[in-house]
Amino acid sequence: MMRIRILIADDNAMVRRALRQLIESHCDWQVCGEAKGGREAVECVRELHPDVLVLDLMMPGMNGFEAAREVSQFEPHLPILLCTVQISSYVVEKAQRMGIQGAVSKSEVGQITEGIEALLRHEKFYRGVASN
Repeated sequence: MMRIRILIADDNAMVRRALRQLIESHCDWQVCGEAKGGREAVECVRELHPDVLVLDLMMPGMNGFEAAREVSQFEPHLPILLCTVQISSYVVEKAQRMGIQGAVSKSEVGQITEGIEALLRHEKFYRGVASN
């Protein structure tokens, strides 16, 4: 049976470690790589061809939106789950415009796995929008 290959992109090593543990606790998923920033995430997608990209929004150099825009130019069907501390309607609207299929709050761990599952079913998944 093929395992789902997931790339994690986050500038915080502790967050990457926690995401890796969460993802690898799912029996059909494996982390195929980690990136510390948006530019590195783009390079890793080119090299590793993951099935899903879990992408932090706020990273130095190139943020998640910029990385998603670049990735979508050469991997237009790659499901991307934006994982950020602060979810707002602005973030969700911009994510949708950028072709990002899902956005979740980092504080809602269960939503990360739900989001990946939804994206693998080719569904959109936006959760945790705070009312402004």
